Amino acid sequence: MEKRTTLKKSLKPQWVWAIALGSSIGWGAFVQPTNWMATAGPAGVIIGFLIGALLMMLIAVSYGFLIKSFPVSGGEFAYAFISLGRTHAFVSGWFLTLGYICIVALNASAFALMIKFVFPAVIENLYLYEIAGWEVYGMEILIAAILLGFFGFMNIRGASITGRVQFYFCLVMIASIVTVTLAVGAQPGAGLGNIDAYFPAETTAFAAIISIVAIAPWAYVGFDNVPQAAEEFKFSSKKAFSLIIFAILAAAILYSMMILATAMTQPWEALVAEGHAWGTGVAIQELLGTFGLVLLVVALSMGIFTGLNGFIISTSRLLFAMSRAKIIPGAFSKLHPKYETPYLGIIFAVVVSMIAPWFGREALVWVVDMSSIGVTIAYFYTCYTAFSLFKRNKGQGFDPDKHVVAPGRKAFALLGMIASLTFLALLLIPGSPAFLGIESRIALVAWIVLGLIFYFMKRKELNDIPEEELNYLITGNEEIKVKNRE
Repeated sequence: MEKRTTLKKSLKPQWVWAIALGSSIGWGAFVQPTNWMATAGPAGVIIGFLIGALLMMLIAVSYGFLIKSFPVSGGEFAYAFISLGRTHAFVSGWFLTLGYICIVALNASAFALMIKFVFPAVIENLYLYEIAGWEVYGMEILIAAILLGFFGFMNIRGASITGRVQFYFCLVMIASIVTVTLAVGAQPGAGLGNIDAYFPAETTAFAAIISIVAIAPWAYVGFDNVPQAAEEFKFSSKKAFSLIIFAILAAAILYSMMILATAMTQPWEALVAEGHAWGTGVAIQELLGTFGLVLLVVALSMGIFTGLNGFIISTSRLLFAMSRAKIIPGAFSKLHPKYETPYLGIIFAVVVSMIAPWFGREALVWVVDMSSIGVTIAYFYTCYTAFSLFKRNKGQGFDPDKHVVAPGRKAFALLGMIASLTFLALLLIPGSPAFLGIESRIALVAWIVLGLIFYFMKRKELNDIPEEELNYLITGNEEIKVKNRE
């Protein structure tokens, strides 16, 4: 049996917390508030995000247990293998790879969009063409490519650098959001009095809240970057659960603060009706002037940078784990001779993300909306795996090497499965407030078809790998065992 390649342990707890938080708070927190309020109103958005955070915490119970028991790269890919075998591991890994890369690409294009708002003359050069109503400029492609190249280079240099930088970026982002919110609230004419109507007049409070709850997998995607980096923890993997919980809680608070900051600037219904491309930016600039806009731009930049950094880390580690398991080409599990990082996976994520801006932002948004399905599927696999390992008692079928008596956590895992299926239903059932658009459904079908083609090409080779060898390559053990039990 060939030697299993492993990654260097270099990540500190605060860095991992920052990876989870920074990946969860991306461009959407700063660009989307007016769009969200148009759908659900300020109260609907905040309540929806808080409920979504609670549901994510239910799911996080399963993540915490599995990270503690299996601190390996691959996360949901490894968990699907543990409970359901190699085919389901491929499905989980396939959907996650697309979701992660799309989020990297969208964050890079969001930075160009921010530059376009602040310095339109810089971006609106080298006009190329129009896709789905979005004008594509050469300058925005160049800016996105430079940004991706910088973070790719930094990731190749090592997780200790990216983890430290991620932590500092998160601190700056938090300070900027708090300052903006307090500054808005202190202005004459601004404040909670501008939030007279909590929900839009044309919808019910329930429908408004549910429409936001449905996007929780997208809003909080990022806490699941923690298991991707578990192999590199320079601390006990038992801490992973608390780090995830604190990251989700902080993300919910920061989302809510940005909604409040936007809604307090002026009567929110009038702001939404104006239909600005970046309503939050316009509202903050009108109230606080250049100072407020600079603070918002700093917060948005940090949100974009932490999202880029976190998902490049996760994409490369997922590709590394799938390659180590021989599901994708072996090149992705090769480590850099000096920095000991999965550099080819990093390069791949960056290069593919550089292609995406050529297709226009709207086309990319369709794919990202679709990728919420993949993330939700990964949540389900994780909760199902934990559910299968937890037992109510030492009754029939109990294996002390594989099972843990934990009836309470088994119930949480079941609730996490139900929450995941609920998210899937909201995204896939016609008539749901969060039903995917036709373009996103087409992208989903295309990705499924492509995955089936790739799977059947690799099926024989994958099935020829002995079970013991695959166990060892994915989990580090020839026989799957639950370790670090309490």
